[in-house]
Amino acid sequence: MELKRLEAVIEAILFTMGEAVELERIAAAIDHDEETTKKIIRNMMDQYESEERGIKIIELESAFQMCTKQEMYESIIKIAHIPKKHVLTDVLLETLSIIAYKQPITKQEIEAIRGVKCDHAVNKLVEYNLACEIGRLDAPGRPILFGTTEEFLRSFGIQSLEDLPVVHPEKVEDFKLEAEEEIQLKLDI
Repeated sequence: MELKRLEAVIEAILFTMGEAVELERIAAAIDHDEETTKKIIRNMMDQYESEERGIKIIELESAFQMCTKQEMYESIIKIAHIPKKHVLTDVLLETLSIIAYKQPITKQEIEAIRGVKCDHAVNKLVEYNLACEIGRLDAPGRPILFGTTEEFLRSFGIQSLEDLPVVHPEKVEDFKLEAEEEIQLKLDI
């Protein structure tokens, strides 16, 4: 197939699926190897970004998805119902960050880190499709293991978990000191 036809097929696949499609599946659909397919898609991504278009292609791990450009949001809400915005409270953000950095992780491990029950927070994150069950721990009771989702990557604008910010060791020490001071204040009261 000529390049324009390949791009048209890829565009149709991404538009129709409406979710992230793995590179290997796209490559199989156009009868090309993954490296060539990735080059074609990345070229399409550059074209979409350079032109005045309302859509773009994003990369999520080893998958690609077509979506609306963020700057189009204002125009879209004029004709669509206002989408339900999920409010991420400090508790939810804290729980989500623990899951993101420590996955796969059980509720019990999250509670050990946070020091409080986390059932509600984890359930809300699953409801918002930011976290999901990714398996079971091979231990007594077979507790559920949680991890982040593709929606998490999309929502936070990152391609993979490797793009999460690195916490510097000196910051970790600062956090420990703050926690110890907070505990001491509670004990003094």
